[in-house]
This record gives sequence, structure tokens and C-alpha cells, in this order.
Amino acid sequence: MFEINNLNPGTFIKATSLLNDTYFEGCIIFITELNKDGAIGFIINNPYNRRFNELLEFINSPALPLLEGGPMEHEKLFILHKSPDLINDSQWIAQNMYYGGNFKQAVTLMNSGILTEKDFKLFIGYCGWNAGELEAEIEEGSW
Repeated sequence: MFEINNLNPGTFIKATSLLNDTYFEGCIIFITELNKDGAIGFIINNPYNRRFNELLEFINSPALPLLEGGPMEHEKLFILHKSPDLINDSQWIAQNMYYGGNFKQAVTLMNSGILTEKDFKLFIGYCGWNAGELEAEIEEGSW
């Protein structure tokens, strides 16, 4: 079982058997935000069934893999990356990991090959918890 005291942005949590037969069965989530309002994270081990260039808006982009980041806001793309010097307005999470930033700029860098698959992960959707929800799920042994 995960210890709540260790919960911070940059933490990985893994679903326990309590979440078997649910959307989160076997999921590993990278927590990107944790504050008084709640938590946000992305499932890092669930490939999405389409590639980046299969999305109409990005048809001229490389065939990059997408990950199903979670059940929230499935109409939006999110990026985790290691390139704050190349992507303006990135938010530091932990160590050498950053969230978001200027997505149009990131796509230009992907299309030109300056950013490669080893530099970032693209997600459709995210996981979100209201204040205290994730902590309660950890207490009950779900993570």
C-alpha cells in the first residue's frame, strides 16, 4: 500500500487489486499536481488506440504514440516533457519533468524532429480528484 506522506507531484501510484474490473485496473499514474483543491495525474501505461497523426488536426504530424491519460477531458491533449528550454510556459513537476506549455510550439518541434519520442509523452485525457479524494482512495488501499 502507498503511504500518503510520500504523495507529491512527481510521484507514481499503482492501482491495487481493489481496482480490478474498473477503468483503473493495472494502471500506473504519474501525479503532476497536488494542492488544496485536489490532484491531477496521467496514466502512463495505457496506450491509446490511435496515433497522433490520426487526429484530424495533426494529420501532417509524425505517427507518434498517444497514451490514454485518464477519463477526464478526453477531447484534449496533454504533454509531459523534458524540454522547458524549448517549450515556453512549461510547469516544473519534479526532477527533469515538466507539464504543458505552448502546445503549438511543441507540435512544431515534434514535426521538425527537434523533439523526439524520448523527450515527451502525449496523453488524451487525465485523471483528476477533488480535495481529499485521492488521499481517501489511498487510505482505503486502492493505490
